[in-house]
Amino acid sequence: MKNFLNKSSFLYLFAILTFSFTYTSNFVEAQSSDNKTKKPIKYKKSRALSPKVSKKMIKVYDALEEVDEKGEPAPDMETVLEILTELKNDSANLKSYDRSVMWNSWGYVYFSDGKYALAMQSYENLINEPEVTIPLRVSALLTLAQLNLVQENYKEGVRLILQWMEEVETVTAQSWSLLGQAYFQLGDFKKSKSSMETAISMAEEEGYKPKENWYVIMAACINELKNEIGEKRSLLLQADIYEILVNLYPKKLYFIQLGGTYGQLNRERDYMITLKAAHAKDFLDKESEYLALAQLLLLNENPFWAANVLVSGQNKMITIVDEKTKEEKIVPVIKESYKNLKLLADSWRMAQEIDKAIPVLEKASKLSKDGKAYVLLGNLYLFEDKLDLAVVAIKKGLKKGDIKKISQVHLTLGQVYFELQKFDEAKKQFRIAARDKTKTIKSQANNWIKYTENEEVRVKNIALRREYIQTQGS
Repeated sequence: MKNFLNKSSFLYLFAILTFSFTYTSNFVEAQSSDNKTKKPIKYKKSRALSPKVSKKMIKVYDALEEVDEKGEPAPDMETVLEILTELKNDSANLKSYDRSVMWNSWGYVYFSDGKYALAMQSYENLINEPEVTIPLRVSALLTLAQLNLVQENYKEGVRLILQWMEEVETVTAQSWSLLGQAYFQLGDFKKSKSSMETAISMAEEEGYKPKENWYVIMAACINELKNEIGEKRSLLLQADIYEILVNLYPKKLYFIQLGGTYGQLNRERDYMITLKAAHAKDFLDKESEYLALAQLLLLNENPFWAANVLVSGQNKMITIVDEKTKEEKIVPVIKESYKNLKLLADSWRMAQEIDKAIPVLEKASKLSKDGKAYVLLGNLYLFEDKLDLAVVAIKKGLKKGDIKKISQVHLTLGQVYFELQKFDEAKKQFRIAARDKTKTIKSQANNWIKYTENEEVRVKNIALRREYIQTQGS
């Protein structure tokens, strides 16, 4: 926020301001700086350089405008400095207006060379000349204000901007924004916010898009004033600003800030929509961002989109630097950790895409520290009627252990064996489940035992009939 001065913004401006040869009646009044009782000085809009100084200044401007063979600027600074030094050495014999033009040129030369202190002194000399013209004076005031801000003399910068505003005919949106930046650096966030609001409003009235940084400073001021404004009110105001920024200046930072603000306001759906828009623009490049979007999509009952977001994060590659070796590595944004794979598998499962959930859950199960993932995998195999695979998965889960509702797992395994018509194994699992102290599980297990016994008798009877029929036929 310290880029107050743009060299190109007033490149050769002093040349344009100084060559005016007609007098007008327009003027502004100012007290003499050394004695406030003196008669106010009347600054005119235009004056004429003396012929001798005019010829020399034309040579200065011609030297500054020289270009090389490629058409690039190549000012003849040797000539510029020679003429300006000659004028400065003879400054006591120059008219006041001639000196103001000379100091304006010195200010530009010093500024171009990065000698800000000397540039500031030159512009102060210009301002103190009693016959300086209005255009030169107000231009110097604003430039001097900017130089003070660059030097972090914020109070003086603000004073000069306010003085400039009093003397200039038209106060622009740009100047209000400059004042707002200066107040921000002083920590006067109320005045900074007010100045930025004025700048934005004026820019809109003048028919052009307000600068990006103006909105950023506004948001920062609101954040600084949240104790005074109220936290919820400040969040609402910041959300309004970030909504503008994502439309006018769509950058990842503003999408994330807007989404985060929605999150703090408990506007989860808006948070989801914002992150989804950032994802569509390919702005997301952190694992946490992809996971946040996926979880928001699940929360809003969009498991299919959640799964697709996670897959896109697995496929997106980024470059990182290894902290130990300092070597660059290309890695996926979303790592294949147990947590991430489990989330993806759950997303596919909730989207009823079981065939896509199974291979992901197979990977997750191998990385799991407990047997829960294997048990879930077994349930999916059962759902898909892959009974042998279901038995293997559930047994692996029981072996890994750390399962809270273990009786329910034995109950499920018993059901798998029942479907395989391995009735002895099924009854064994049901009896283990029946030991549970929970009445519901105990009751279910005992019912399954009875049902299995009946089914076992029925299957045996069918087998006997089939055998009898085959015997009679032979």
